[in-house]
Amino acid sequence: MADHHDSLKGEPPSNCSNWFVEWFNHPLYLEVYSHRNHEEATHCIHTILSQSGLKYKNPASLTALDIACGAGRHALELARLGFRVTGNDLSPFLLEKARKAAMQNHLSLKLTCCDMRKIEVDLAYDLIVQLFTSFGYFDSQEDDQLVLQKVHHALRHEGCYILDLINPSYLIRNLVPHSARTAGALNIVEDRAIKNDRITKNISIIPPQGETLNFTESVRLYSKDEISGMLQRVGLAIASIIGNYRGDAFEEKKSPRMMLLCKKI
Repeated sequence: MADHHDSLKGEPPSNCSNWFVEWFNHPLYLEVYSHRNHEEATHCIHTILSQSGLKYKNPASLTALDIACGAGRHALELARLGFRVTGNDLSPFLLEKARKAAMQNHLSLKLTCCDMRKIEVDLAYDLIVQLFTSFGYFDSQEDDQLVLQKVHHALRHEGCYILDLINPSYLIRNLVPHSARTAGALNIVEDRAIKNDRITKNISIIPPQGETLNFTESVRLYSKDEISGMLQRVGLAIASIIGNYRGDAFEEKKSPRMMLLCKKI
Protein backbone atom coordinates (compact mmCIF):
# COMPACT_ATOMS: atom_id res chain seq x y z
CA MET A 1 0.00 0.00 0.00
CA ALA A 2 1.07 3.60 -0.50
CA ASP A 3 2.56 5.67 2.30
CA HIS A 4 0.12 7.77 4.27
CA HIS A 5 -0.24 11.51 3.81
CA ASP A 6 2.24 12.17 6.64
CA SER A 7 4.98 11.20 4.18
CA LEU A 8 4.46 14.55 2.43
CA LYS A 9 7.13 16.67 4.05
CA GLY A 10 7.01 20.45 3.97
CA GLU A 11 4.92 23.02 2.15
CA PRO A 12 5.76 25.39 -0.70
CA PRO A 13 6.63 28.87 0.55
CA SER A 14 3.51 31.03 0.70
CA ASN A 15 5.39 34.17 -0.31
CA CYS A 16 7.05 32.62 -3.39
CA SER A 17 6.30 34.44 -6.64
CA ASN A 18 7.58 31.65 -8.91
CA TRP A 19 4.92 30.67 -11.44
CA PHE A 20 5.14 26.94 -10.77
CA VAL A 21 4.16 27.20 -7.09
CA GLU A 22 0.63 28.43 -7.80
CA TRP A 23 0.00 26.73 -11.13
CA PHE A 24 1.04 23.18 -10.23
CA ASN A 25 -1.00 23.35 -7.05
CA HIS A 26 -4.18 24.46 -8.86
CA PRO A 27 -6.97 21.87 -9.39
CA LEU A 28 -7.34 22.85 -13.07
CA TYR A 29 -3.73 21.92 -13.89
CA LEU A 30 -4.61 18.25 -14.38
CA GLU A 31 -7.58 19.13 -16.57
CA VAL A 32 -5.47 21.32 -18.85
CA TYR A 33 -2.98 18.45 -19.27
CA SER A 34 -5.48 15.58 -19.26
CA HIS A 35 -4.15 14.49 -22.67
CA ARG A 36 -0.87 13.57 -20.94
CA ASN A 37 -2.19 10.18 -19.86
CA HIS A 38 -1.16 6.83 -18.41
CA GLU A 39 -0.53 5.32 -21.84
CA GLU A 40 2.04 8.00 -22.69
CA ALA A 41 3.74 7.52 -19.33
CA THR A 42 3.90 3.74 -19.82
CA HIS A 43 5.56 4.15 -23.24
CA CYS A 44 8.04 6.62 -21.77
CA ILE A 45 9.07 4.42 -18.85
CA HIS A 46 9.46 1.30 -20.98
CA THR A 47 11.59 3.27 -23.45
CA ILE A 48 13.80 4.48 -20.60
CA LEU A 49 14.27 0.99 -19.16
CA SER A 50 15.03 -0.44 -22.59
CA GLN A 51 17.48 2.29 -23.60
CA SER A 52 19.27 2.30 -20.23
CA GLY A 53 19.54 -1.48 -19.94
CA LEU A 54 17.67 -1.52 -16.63
CA LYS A 55 15.01 -3.81 -18.09
CA TYR A 56 17.52 -6.64 -17.74
CA LYS A 57 17.87 -6.11 -13.97
CA ASN A 58 15.56 -7.23 -11.18
CA PRO A 59 13.40 -4.15 -10.44
CA ALA A 60 12.81 -5.28 -6.86
CA SER A 61 16.52 -4.68 -6.23
CA LEU A 62 16.43 -1.13 -7.62
CA THR A 63 15.44 2.22 -6.15
CA ALA A 64 14.06 5.07 -8.23
CA LEU A 65 13.35 8.77 -7.69
CA ASP A 66 10.91 10.72 -9.85
CA ILE A 67 11.73 14.44 -9.53
CA ALA A 68 8.73 16.71 -10.16
CA CYS A 69 6.55 13.60 -10.20
CA GLY A 70 3.28 15.54 -10.34
CA ALA A 71 0.27 13.24 -9.98
CA GLY A 72 2.59 10.25 -10.30
CA ARG A 73 2.09 8.95 -13.84
CA HIS A 74 5.68 7.79 -14.24
CA ALA A 75 6.34 6.96 -10.58
CA LEU A 76 3.28 4.70 -10.49
CA GLU A 77 4.42 2.81 -13.59
CA LEU A 78 7.84 2.23 -12.05
CA ALA A 79 6.17 1.01 -8.85
CA ARG A 80 3.90 -1.29 -10.85
CA LEU A 81 6.99 -2.84 -12.45
CA GLY A 82 8.45 -3.55 -9.01
CA PHE A 83 10.87 -0.66 -8.36
CA ARG A 84 11.06 0.87 -4.88
CA VAL A 85 9.97 4.38 -5.84
CA THR A 86 10.03 7.82 -4.28
CA GLY A 87 8.09 10.60 -5.97
CA ASN A 88 9.07 14.18 -5.13
CA ASP A 89 7.13 17.32 -6.00
CA LEU A 90 6.49 20.82 -4.69
CA SER A 91 2.71 20.57 -5.06
CA PRO A 92 0.73 19.05 -2.17
CA PHE A 93 -2.32 18.90 -4.47
CA LEU A 94 -0.55 16.76 -7.09
CA LEU A 95 1.12 14.58 -4.47
CA GLU A 96 -2.25 13.84 -2.90
CA LYS A 97 -3.49 12.71 -6.32
CA ALA A 98 -0.47 10.42 -6.60
CA ARG A 99 -1.05 9.02 -3.10
CA LYS A 100 -4.69 8.21 -3.86
CA ALA A 101 -3.78 6.59 -7.20
CA ALA A 102 -1.17 4.42 -5.48
CA MET A 103 -3.67 3.29 -2.86
CA GLN A 104 -6.34 2.54 -5.46
CA ASN A 105 -3.87 0.41 -7.42
CA HIS A 106 -2.34 -1.25 -4.33
CA LEU A 107 1.11 0.11 -5.12
CA SER A 108 3.84 1.12 -2.69
CA LEU A 109 4.93 4.68 -3.37
CA LYS A 110 6.85 6.98 -1.04
CA LEU A 111 6.09 10.67 -1.55
CA THR A 112 8.06 13.71 -0.44
CA CYS A 113 7.23 17.40 -0.85
CA CYS A 114 10.09 19.85 -1.36
CA ASP A 115 11.73 22.13 -3.89
CA MET A 116 13.97 20.11 -6.23
CA ARG A 117 16.86 22.40 -5.26
CA LYS A 118 16.55 21.13 -1.68
CA ILE A 119 16.54 17.38 -2.19
CA GLU A 120 18.93 16.10 0.49
CA VAL A 121 19.77 12.43 -0.05
CA ASP A 122 23.08 10.74 -0.77
CA LEU A 123 23.81 7.56 -2.73
CA ALA A 124 20.20 6.42 -2.44
CA TYR A 125 18.97 5.75 -6.00
CA ASP A 126 19.82 3.52 -8.93
CA LEU A 127 17.56 5.54 -11.25
CA ILE A 128 16.45 9.17 -11.19
CA VAL A 129 13.99 10.47 -13.77
CA GLN A 130 13.03 14.07 -14.46
CA LEU A 131 10.40 14.02 -17.18
CA PHE A 132 7.86 16.11 -19.11
CA THR A 133 9.90 19.36 -19.21
CA SER A 134 10.40 19.64 -15.46
CA PHE A 135 13.84 21.30 -15.67
CA GLY A 136 14.68 24.96 -16.33
CA TYR A 137 11.93 26.57 -14.23
CA PHE A 138 14.18 28.88 -12.26
CA ASP A 139 15.33 32.41 -13.02
CA SER A 140 19.03 31.58 -12.73
CA GLN A 141 21.05 28.91 -14.47
CA GLU A 142 22.92 28.49 -11.20
CA ASP A 143 19.74 27.06 -9.66
CA ASP A 144 19.38 24.61 -12.54
CA GLN A 145 23.02 23.60 -12.02
CA LEU A 146 22.25 23.08 -8.33
CA VAL A 147 19.49 20.63 -9.24
CA LEU A 148 21.99 18.59 -11.26
CA GLN A 149 24.39 18.62 -8.30
CA LYS A 150 21.60 17.28 -6.06
CA VAL A 151 20.93 14.54 -8.61
CA HIS A 152 24.59 13.54 -8.62
CA HIS A 153 24.62 13.32 -4.82
CA ALA A 154 21.44 11.23 -4.77
CA LEU A 155 22.60 8.67 -7.36
CA ARG A 156 24.50 5.54 -6.47
CA HIS A 157 27.72 4.78 -8.34
CA GLU A 158 26.94 4.11 -12.01
CA GLY A 159 23.31 5.08 -11.39
CA CYS A 160 21.18 6.38 -14.27
CA TYR A 161 19.67 9.85 -14.64
CA ILE A 162 17.10 10.56 -17.34
CA LEU A 163 16.55 14.24 -18.13
CA ASP A 164 13.69 14.97 -20.55
CA LEU A 165 13.90 18.40 -22.20
CA ILE A 166 12.28 20.24 -25.08
CA ASN A 167 14.60 20.22 -28.09
CA PRO A 168 15.06 23.97 -28.75
CA SER A 169 16.15 23.48 -32.37
CA TYR A 170 12.87 21.71 -33.14
CA LEU A 171 10.77 24.14 -31.09
CA ILE A 172 12.12 27.23 -32.87
CA ARG A 173 11.17 25.72 -36.23
CA ASN A 174 7.75 24.47 -35.13
CA LEU A 175 6.52 26.97 -32.56
CA VAL A 176 2.73 27.45 -32.54
CA PRO A 177 2.29 31.02 -31.25
CA HIS A 178 -1.44 30.69 -30.61
CA SER A 179 -3.84 27.79 -30.14
CA ALA A 180 -7.27 27.09 -28.72
CA ARG A 181 -8.77 23.80 -27.58
CA THR A 182 -11.22 22.28 -25.14
CA ALA A 183 -10.69 20.01 -22.15
CA GLY A 184 -14.00 18.74 -20.87
CA ALA A 185 -16.17 21.81 -20.31
CA LEU A 186 -13.20 24.18 -20.35
CA ASN A 187 -12.06 26.35 -23.25
CA ILE A 188 -8.29 26.76 -23.19
CA VAL A 189 -6.35 29.44 -25.08
CA GLU A 190 -2.55 29.19 -25.16
CA ASP A 191 -0.10 31.83 -26.41
CA ARG A 192 3.59 30.95 -26.76
CA ALA A 193 6.73 33.00 -27.34
CA ILE A 194 10.48 32.46 -27.18
CA LYS A 195 12.49 35.29 -25.62
CA ASN A 196 15.83 35.43 -23.81
CA ASP A 197 16.39 31.66 -24.14
CA ARG A 198 13.05 30.86 -22.52
CA ILE A 199 9.78 29.50 -23.85
CA THR A 200 6.85 31.23 -22.18
CA LYS A 201 3.27 30.03 -22.45
CA ASN A 202 0.33 32.12 -21.26
CA ILE A 203 -2.70 29.95 -20.54
CA SER A 204 -6.25 31.32 -20.36
CA ILE A 205 -8.84 28.91 -18.95
CA ILE A 206 -12.43 29.85 -19.72
CA PRO A 207 -15.00 27.88 -17.70
CA PRO A 208 -18.69 27.56 -18.70
CA GLN A 209 -19.50 30.00 -15.90
CA GLY A 210 -17.39 32.44 -13.93
CA GLU A 211 -14.27 34.40 -14.67
CA THR A 212 -11.41 33.46 -16.96
CA LEU A 213 -8.31 32.22 -15.14
CA ASN A 214 -4.81 33.04 -16.37
CA PHE A 215 -1.57 31.22 -15.70
CA THR A 216 1.96 31.43 -17.09
CA GLU A 217 4.61 28.78 -17.67
CA SER A 218 8.22 29.75 -18.36
CA VAL A 219 11.04 27.29 -19.01
CA ARG A 220 14.66 27.93 -19.94
CA LEU A 221 15.71 26.26 -23.19
CA TYR A 222 19.05 24.45 -23.20
CA SER A 223 20.96 23.47 -26.30
CA LYS A 224 22.57 20.04 -26.43
CA ASP A 225 26.02 21.57 -25.89
CA GLU A 226 24.87 23.72 -22.96
CA ILE A 227 23.19 20.93 -21.02
CA SER A 228 26.04 18.53 -21.83
CA GLY A 229 28.50 20.93 -20.20
CA MET A 230 26.31 21.35 -17.12
CA LEU A 231 25.97 17.60 -16.69
CA GLN A 232 29.69 17.02 -17.13
CA ARG A 233 30.51 19.65 -14.50
CA VAL A 234 28.74 17.60 -11.82
CA GLY A 235 30.08 14.21 -12.91
CA LEU A 236 27.21 12.98 -15.09
CA ALA A 237 28.18 11.51 -18.47
CA ILE A 238 25.69 11.32 -21.34
CA ALA A 239 25.40 7.71 -22.52
CA SER A 240 22.83 8.42 -25.24
CA ILE A 241 20.15 10.89 -26.36
CA ILE A 242 16.73 9.92 -27.69
CA GLY A 243 14.32 12.15 -29.55
CA ASN A 244 10.87 11.08 -28.32
CA TYR A 245 9.07 8.80 -25.89
CA ARG A 246 9.13 5.93 -28.43
CA GLY A 247 12.92 5.79 -28.23
CA ASP A 248 13.81 7.06 -31.71
CA ALA A 249 17.33 8.38 -32.19
CA PHE A 250 17.82 12.08 -31.50
CA GLU A 251 17.99 14.32 -34.58
CA GLU A 252 18.69 17.93 -33.72
CA LYS A 253 16.40 19.43 -36.37
CA LYS A 254 13.62 16.82 -36.27
CA SER A 255 13.24 15.47 -32.73
CA PRO A 256 10.63 17.16 -30.49
CA ARG A 257 12.31 15.95 -27.30
CA MET A 258 15.87 15.77 -26.08
CA MET A 259 15.95 12.93 -23.55
CA LEU A 260 19.42 12.56 -22.10
CA LEU A 261 20.34 9.20 -20.58
CA CYS A 262 23.20 9.86 -18.18
CA LYS A 263 25.45 7.76 -15.95
CA LYS A 264 27.11 8.83 -12.73
CA ILE A 265 30.87 8.72 -13.17
